[in-house]
Amino acid sequence: MNAHDVIRYGHETVLTAIDGLPKDDWLTPGVCGVWSVKDIIAHLASFEVALVDVLRSLTGETSTPMLQTFIETYPQFNDEQVELRRHHTADEVLAEYIDAYEQAAALLPEISPELRRQNGTLAWYGDQYDLDDFILYTFYGHKREHCAQISVFRDTLSS
Repeated sequence: MNAHDVIRYGHETVLTAIDGLPKDDWLTPGVCGVWSVKDIIAHLASFEVALVDVLRSLTGETSTPMLQTFIETYPQFNDEQVELRRHHTADEVLAEYIDAYEQAAALLPEISPELRRQNGTLAWYGDQYDLDDFILYTFYGHKREHCAQISVFRDTLSS
């Protein structure tokens, strides 16, 4: 698996899903439960920041506050992170998402393919999984799921 391509395709899926969507429509609740498009992008931004910390942890950095929050508060992580971004504009959450994606894309090549494919590298994720699995399921699949929800929402706007 080419992890760099996988994160790029996930990112492109997000950008395509929101392309041309008027910012006023970003605020309509109900796209995913009570979440709006803005909330979904805020949610994806928080995951992307967590991925940056995951990658930093594998390149030897020890300060990974978002990763610690992700691991320690996972059941409530999603809603808490969206709430932290509630006062941000749609443009601000999108900028945070893009910035974190760019950081992750820059960090990924620093991790050898052998390490990315080594089961148990992310012990908190499961000994039977590797970084590539984490990226595929938690980022690519996750983005596809939320972008499908945005697509359905957009269909309701045009009908």
